[in-house]
Amino acid sequence: MSRPRTPAAVVLLAAALLASAVAGLALGPVRIAPGQVLDIVLGGPGGRTGAFASIVWDVRMPRVLLGAVVGAGLAVAGTVLQALVRNQLADPFLLGASSGASLGAVLVIVLGAGAAGSAGALGGIGALGVPAAAFAGSMGALVAVYALARRGGTMTTGRLILAGVAVQYVLSALTSLVLVLAAHPDQMRSVLFWTLGGLGGARWDELALPATALLVGTALLTALARPLDLLLAGEEGARTLGLDTGRFRTAVFVLTSLVIGVLVAYSGAIGFVGLMVPHAARMAVGAGHRALLPVAALGGAVFLTLADLLARTAAAPEEIPVGVVTALVGGPFFLWMLRRSTRVEGVAG
Repeated sequence: MSRPRTPAAVVLLAAALLASAVAGLALGPVRIAPGQVLDIVLGGPGGRTGAFASIVWDVRMPRVLLGAVVGAGLAVAGTVLQALVRNQLADPFLLGASSGASLGAVLVIVLGAGAAGSAGALGGIGALGVPAAAFAGSMGALVAVYALARRGGTMTTGRLILAGVAVQYVLSALTSLVLVLAAHPDQMRSVLFWTLGGLGGARWDELALPATALLVGTALLTALARPLDLLLAGEEGARTLGLDTGRFRTAVFVLTSLVIGVLVAYSGAIGFVGLMVPHAARMAVGAGHRALLPVAALGGAVFLTLADLLARTAAAPEEIPVGVVTALVGGPFFLWMLRRSTRVEGVAG
């Protein structure tokens, strides 16, 4: 089927990721020639001295790596959610998971269990408390949306979207209320920036947990590729072939929520990556999850790395939250997908 195209897609995306990473290291308020960037990187953290080496290793490298990790993770999560609910409009942001994770993380930050100010300044209890709270919020939001969409009958595209939008608005309102009532004035700008998505606080000592969540989560989900394929093909057929769809869906929801919660805790709520990238990946390698998940991960890493580069260079020296950039791209894409989905349902009806 799509397997002959998979190696070519992986090679092309890996090359694109390398090129986007070099661009992310080279471009910014201080521009560094790509050749000099490669020279600094190949020399290692202690192999080069001077201002350029410090900019590359201490400022830009952690940010580029975090962007790649978060983009890959959100793309994988979106791909899996679309299979679980059998709807290609599903996305961690649209289903409220990102908003739920944001609310949990902001509660911990503002109430003092984590470092005050931003997800990029986690320390002490906050290094675990913020991801734990983000996971709880992400899981709660997904469960609420799923329950609302299934209530009273078969889950449809319209019901799923309405449930996701409703939960997302409620959680966003609660996040704003927490900020207004509890945040100090000097916290407001940094925390509000974080809720819109930002990678500016990336640090080397905070990369281990999101990277581990991505690698372990993607490995486990790829191992579940066959049951995901069965579920996407149809629930009745999956049950006939021996899959306990209820238990499987619950387990994968928990795992996906864990990945989303950890990533959002370090990047803020970044929307539409998990909506757009899986569609592009399916066009490249088909719907089989064993090939689809790694390709989606690479595609998400490339997309968010480039989006973050645009966010910090388009209005330099000011920086745009990367979530704003992804929303400007993803909003029209979502409307196009919704219109297309409505047409298909109309024809089928």
